[in-house]
Amino acid sequence: MNTTTINVSGMTCGHCVSSVTEELTGLKGVESVAVDLNAGGISEVTITSTLTLDPAEIGEAIAEAGYLVVSNNA
Repeated sequence: MNTTTINVSGMTCGHCVSSVTEELTGLKGVESVAVDLNAGGISEVTITSTLTLDPAEIGEAIAEAGYLVVSNNA
């Protein structure tokens, strides 16, 4: 299993979490998604997958949900 942690900006509520989770679970190999919501700030998203995920694909999925992946140093 691979674990990938990303930071996402713009999430404010449970609906945001659902949207991001739905998009990410649609990626090939994704087993689970856990979101540590920081409403209005930077939320931490942990993805567990059976495959190594392409960062570009993750970014596209987050963008499709309407949010933005930000640097870990943000």
